[in-house]
Amino acid sequence: MNKIKENTGIAIAHAINDLYPGVEITPQDLASYLEYPPDTSMGNLALPCFRLSRPLRTSPDKIAASLGRYLTADKLPACLSSAKPTGGYLNFRVSDNYLTSTVLPDILVRGELCGATDEGAGKTIVLDYSSPNVAKPFHVGHLGSTVIGHSLRKLFEYRGYKCISINHLGDWGTQFGKMIVAYKRWGDCDVIERGGIDELVELYVKFHAEAEVDKSLEDEARQEFHKLETGDEENLKLWRWFIDVSMKEYDITYKQLGITFDSYAGESFYIDKMDAQIEKLREASLLKLDNGASIVDLSEYDMPPCLILKSDGSTLYTTRDIAAAVYRYDTYHFDRCIYVTSSAQCLHFAQLFRIISLMGYNWADRLVHVPYGTVSINGEKLATRTGNVVLLKDLFRIATEKVYDIISEKNPALEGEEKRATAEAVGVGAIVFYYLTSNRIRDINFNMDDALNFEGNTGPYAMYTYARTCSILRKATADGIEPDTSCGGVTTPEERETLFTLSRFGEAVDFAIRDYEPSVVTRYILDLCAAFNRFYHNCPILTAKDEKTVRFRLALTSAVKNTLGAALDLICLKKTEKI
Repeated sequence: MNKIKENTGIAIAHAINDLYPGVEITPQDLASYLEYPPDTSMGNLALPCFRLSRPLRTSPDKIAASLGRYLTADKLPACLSSAKPTGGYLNFRVSDNYLTSTVLPDILVRGELCGATDEGAGKTIVLDYSSPNVAKPFHVGHLGSTVIGHSLRKLFEYRGYKCISINHLGDWGTQFGKMIVAYKRWGDCDVIERGGIDELVELYVKFHAEAEVDKSLEDEARQEFHKLETGDEENLKLWRWFIDVSMKEYDITYKQLGITFDSYAGESFYIDKMDAQIEKLREASLLKLDNGASIVDLSEYDMPPCLILKSDGSTLYTTRDIAAAVYRYDTYHFDRCIYVTSSAQCLHFAQLFRIISLMGYNWADRLVHVPYGTVSINGEKLATRTGNVVLLKDLFRIATEKVYDIISEKNPALEGEEKRATAEAVGVGAIVFYYLTSNRIRDINFNMDDALNFEGNTGPYAMYTYARTCSILRKATADGIEPDTSCGGVTTPEERETLFTLSRFGEAVDFAIRDYEPSVVTRYILDLCAAFNRFYHNCPILTAKDEKTVRFRLALTSAVKNTLGAALDLICLKKTEKI
């Protein structure tokens, strides 16, 4: 929790204890009630006193007035300068001295670790994210799991947790029977080697088009997958090849995003680990036969039955997920295992977690599903089999080309490899930022123009603001001027607003972790950029009236650079020092 809020909550608790004897409201609860007023002229924090009306049995206006009279300067914590009632609210103003003598120096000393803690030391978080289906290209629908998952990894690591990132590749299942049938009927090795995953997709789409006419192809695909499961060498060779072709493409995308994984153990990794879990289900009398298939009856928990084995003995996604969860706990001894997938899989994970609990695993309550909204294109559901997708590589290419042209016009001095790398960083960052601005659970109707709109509250705007702070500091260094917090203090509303916004960074990280919600950090970035740019435009920095003011404003600029750099990294954006 924000230290300012924490200390304010303690002060309010003391006041309530004296003014309303016998009423106990914890400082933590009071701190959580505090809000940020929309108009900072009213104050930096506001206590909505209607939340205290019932326990204090008094109107909000009277509560605000009595607390305001009580909380005189000598009873306020050092971080606050005043407490004033306004209607049913008690408004607090943060002390300028606290902002300049505590907040600002701390950020400058700690650099980009200004919001980091060691609260997670000794704890392990396993994160399962991205996990594309092999032989299918990375499309815009995969971006959610990939960047939300990796942002969560960065957030937890920032707070001292040991994180294990797992790319649970979809490298098993009946779709490979379809791919094998399609390749044997219509495929060409040389064509696929040249065209890569795009050619595999062409085969996959062709299979489904042909299967609409020839229904026997579906049976043939099931037979080919059964052969794969039972170790047919020809099918295994094709399957491994499909994976290799796919990974070459995925690696390019992950490199563009700056994402790496600790494990690529996909569904196939757990083939030899499922029998033990199936036997455990039987021993626990959880498996029931239903028309030859094996299910777990979950009607007692208001869920439909969960299929574990098909009638021919083939395993399913759930079977492999059970084995994967057990393996991960035995291997990593996690404190939490987080699955980042589409909200369409909510039922699957509810069933999975319940089954693991029924099997007697006492760590089942450490499993967490983090769902995100579905993605559509012009209102239509994404589907590789029909070709209704926007490929990430195409999207990144278009965005990079657009940024490249903008840089050529705005900054002709930037050229060569540096220019190309910057264009890619900003172009890819624009798409990532677009996804992480909204609450993760919201559905997205993907619109190319919106994603590539670089005006307003966008990734390029945030990255350009970071580059602006770097440019100012470079010029100051060239002129031999260093930042110094002791050289001055707050003299303008813009300085105060920027400093107060900086003080909120740790709280943004807190909420992002608590709610598994990277968009909290994204929105904080926009707040910080807005505050700094108002400061930049209204308060001369290098040309301020005296050296003390110059050095103080450079210190403020350096603090923004540190905090903004840390925040950009937490949402998977690269830091560009020149644009």
